[in-house]
Amino acid sequence: MSNLETQRTYALVGTGGCGKTSLAEMLLFQAGVINRLGAIEEGTTSLDYEPEEIKRRGSVQPGFATFDWNRNRHYVVDVPGDSNFSGDMEYLLQAVDAAVLTIDAVDGVRPQTRKLWSQVKAAGLPSIVFVTKMDRERADFDMALNGLTSALGMKPVVFYMPILEGEKFVGLVDVFAAKALMFGEDGATTDAPIPAELADEAQLLRDTAVENIAESDEELMNKYLDEGSLSPEEIELGLRKGVLACEIVPVLVGSALDNKGGRRLLNTIDKLFPSPLDRPAWIGEDGTARASSPDEPAACIVFKTLNDAFSGQVNMIRVLSGTVSTETALKNMRSGETERMGSLISVCGKTQTACKDVLGPGSIVGVAKLKTTRTGDTLCDEKAPFVLPLPKLPAQLITFALAPQNKGDEDKVYAAVLKLLDEDATLKLARDEETGDTLLSGMGQLHIEISVEKARRRNKVDILLKTPKVPYRETVKGKVQVQGRHKKQSGGRGQFGDCWIELEGMPRGSGYVYEDGIVGGVIPRQYIPAIDKGIQESAARGYLAGYPVVDFKVRVYDGSYHTVDSSEMAFKVAGSLAFKAALEKLKVVLLEPVALVTVSIPDAYMGDVIGDLSSRRGKVLGSDSQAGITEIKAHVPMSEVLRYAPDLRSMTGGQGVFTMEFDHYEEAPQPVVDKVVAEHQAHKAAE
Repeated sequence: MSNLETQRTYALVGTGGCGKTSLAEMLLFQAGVINRLGAIEEGTTSLDYEPEEIKRRGSVQPGFATFDWNRNRHYVVDVPGDSNFSGDMEYLLQAVDAAVLTIDAVDGVRPQTRKLWSQVKAAGLPSIVFVTKMDRERADFDMALNGLTSALGMKPVVFYMPILEGEKFVGLVDVFAAKALMFGEDGATTDAPIPAELADEAQLLRDTAVENIAESDEELMNKYLDEGSLSPEEIELGLRKGVLACEIVPVLVGSALDNKGGRRLLNTIDKLFPSPLDRPAWIGEDGTARASSPDEPAACIVFKTLNDAFSGQVNMIRVLSGTVSTETALKNMRSGETERMGSLISVCGKTQTACKDVLGPGSIVGVAKLKTTRTGDTLCDEKAPFVLPLPKLPAQLITFALAPQNKGDEDKVYAAVLKLLDEDATLKLARDEETGDTLLSGMGQLHIEISVEKARRRNKVDILLKTPKVPYRETVKGKVQVQGRHKKQSGGRGQFGDCWIELEGMPRGSGYVYEDGIVGGVIPRQYIPAIDKGIQESAARGYLAGYPVVDFKVRVYDGSYHTVDSSEMAFKVAGSLAFKAALEKLKVVLLEPVALVTVSIPDAYMGDVIGDLSSRRGKVLGSDSQAGITEIKAHVPMSEVLRYAPDLRSMTGGQGVFTMEFDHYEEAPQPVVDKVVAEHQAHKAAE
């Protein structure tokens, strides 16, 4: 088992395209894991290796790396930045002890950065900011730094500031050591005096940093107020204390593509990030605490599942407590099965090596060939049960219908996509019993498209992606009393069921209410539930356009039966006939789902975005602007924003992000009703 005091387990977090994967590549190169830097443009990075990642030049799943730096063990999780692929981010953050927030020096703090930072804070993770891409034109360290304070409310402490010659990134100012570090080959640096034009700014940054450090500890604050300074030892002590308490965030700078700043980042991680022994105890579902200690009984959380061409399904686990080895057997607390950890795998991108080590808390390792284990499960010593509660995943935002290219391959399509659910907890699969379509729900259009691409490639099955499904509903207005009578005689025993029902529309969100108003035994007790079943089955098939009828109340109050010919089936049919008769006499209306859409954009695009939302029949609820970023909230019919992502990207030059969640149902306007009904009739005619 490695020395836990020098072990670090952390995530690389940032928006899509901000440079996280290139940063991971630089860290692996500095640690000697790889002998040349890969490039995203060439599809040669270690952590983006899936064909879909290489094709789109961006992460679609988390990347994992294990390496040693200065004899310290590092476990790294590269979290995808695109909101299509980061729905399970809170699972990933639960598996680490700290985070490196990556900021692009050209774009600075983006709208999506605010959401990511709020998730990091909610997870209680000590953090470091790494400002990368200082090699690019228009790189602006000051702009990026200001955004940390104004947009994220962070208390940054600048460790290093960039030295530029023209637009060329040539070195760093070490703020605390009061010296310059000029870059040579492979990111190595040589000491030099601070350039005169940067000396005053460096001194100001140092004074601000020392003040922030002092504020994080009462004893240091008193000394600082008395003497006006702190010793290097006190600064170092205060820094680590402030970082662990999430009160101070160190800021470093570099260029991952040019291999500049990686060593400083690794050294800072070693010095300031918590070890597994420093983290608070884990709190179980029943409120019991489990210390992050090798002396406790063994417990692990499965926080991600990968699909590997050679190893098959690989469950990624984080050791919470105790120790784990290939000889360990742990109980799956969900399934009740005992799982043997026989095949432990050290994962570094697509490279997998057998792990024979005894692993303590904080370790991240893959386990192959587990029988009943899936993402979210806790595995633990059966003599010391412990279940870690998992964060709630966000609701899926979009649903597409999938169909096979070739008739008769429906089951193949379903089976191919079903396999994806093991590795992606943010996908949801269902089957439309009426159309036979496989319905796949996910975090966005790109999420669905990439998932289907994976299923096609891995299972050699042709899958068609059909128009997104909008979950319309139908309801009724008014109140009516009708009869449902089913009588059939065809020789021998006949069928007879007769009921009178009162059906009335209810307020939105009331659901379905069924009342038994039968007195005097005019319908025997055993047939009352059958009427209910017939009504519910008819309601599920819809009336106007094939969508479920909701928010209505039925009271069955009269009827008759035949001692020989009546049966549950006959009364079920009678209930169905009564329901249809009622809807023919009432006004049936179509309800459309309305989403609460929250859009974050740079201020400059506010007018365009609000105008676009209005054109989609949206009602803007309000907007809030902070530090150059405007957040707009609006109610928009879901049918109008199913493919909103590419439109927003185009409108804002890729800088806008949005979240969407179902909010309520509203009566659809007549043009929408006409269109939906026409589509339903055309679909029925084609069958």
